[in-house]
Amino acid sequence: MLKIGITGQKGFIGTHLYNTLGLYPHLYERVEFEREMFESESALDHFVSQCDVIVHLAAMNRHMNEHVIYDTNIKLVKKFIAALDRTRSSAHVLFSSSSQEDREGLYGKSKSEGRELLAEWAKRSSGCFTGLIIPNVFGPFGLPEYNSFIATFCYRLTHGQMPDVRLDTRIKLIYVAELVQFILDRIDERKTNISCSVVCTEEIEVSSVLTLLKGYQKQYFVNGQIPEIKTSFEKNLFNTFRSYIDHGQHFPQKLVRHADQRGAFVEIIRLGVGGQVSFSTTAPGVTRGNHYHTRKIERFAVISGRALIQLRRVGTSKVLEFEVSGSEPAYVDMPIWYTHSIRNIGNDILYTNFWIDEFYNPLDADTFIEDV
Repeated sequence: MLKIGITGQKGFIGTHLYNTLGLYPHLYERVEFEREMFESESALDHFVSQCDVIVHLAAMNRHMNEHVIYDTNIKLVKKFIAALDRTRSSAHVLFSSSSQEDREGLYGKSKSEGRELLAEWAKRSSGCFTGLIIPNVFGPFGLPEYNSFIATFCYRLTHGQMPDVRLDTRIKLIYVAELVQFILDRIDERKTNISCSVVCTEEIEVSSVLTLLKGYQKQYFVNGQIPEIKTSFEKNLFNTFRSYIDHGQHFPQKLVRHADQRGAFVEIIRLGVGGQVSFSTTAPGVTRGNHYHTRKIERFAVISGRALIQLRRVGTSKVLEFEVSGSEPAYVDMPIWYTHSIRNIGNDILYTNFWIDEFYNPLDADTFIEDV
């Protein structure tokens, strides 16, 4: 079992890598990292000495003063190398550089020089080093105005603001889950002292991304309709968009109930995609779920009885709670990387309608057990 540490563990890419490693406890053991370790040689040495693999993600991306970015990033690399030397580490080191290496600017320069410093360390110490030159990364939970223009667009569209395109260029993108898989593949290969460009998985104009996101805002955020999703990029973009919705404020969404002497009719979902529709009965006091998905889109709609739906983002402690009832039909959508459950809190049988955008495949279920 490989012991893997991540500097920048709580950052955008670090969080996704850390959580994904947690899906494979039989292969990987996560060594905990705190940013304060860079201020203590003994703490940093202890962290480094425990690791078979270290992914160095810690860096500053943005600051009003470019020189602060450069000085900070080079200082972090040098402190890291000093710890590697002091502990005589034989860890496989992976370093996240950027496609901005080729551009003018001190951020790209800090990444290029940092990669070269670590390559020199590997050469003189017979260490194992992989330098990753990464294109623009997007995905759920990135910081707006910091990690990605997509994060900024998504946040603004879900918080009553209108984004604009300042420079409409064609940009190379990779989804964060695809990047994480690329990193895991390089860890498993363990090739010595190489640098490689991470190939983008989508190349698209900034204005085209905004057009798609505006469509999601109108169809999904305003009208509750699952949009047409034609490609894996569009699904990744839609799941990214959904992650910026304030679920505690947005859900549950009321459904329209039509009733006459024959009974009642409620439309639950309008779809631009396929998937699987099912319903369940749940006895009083019983809880279903307590699992999460990393890519699937899912909707719960209570049609009879009373339920408590709970959600919690993996790696956090805040629990969102929604009480819903068949007497006032409503639905709650499940974000990716949120463990969720539904419990019958009434005295009668609970009837729930479930929709998910993929047929169930036991060989690739994308369903991971974790209590809310």
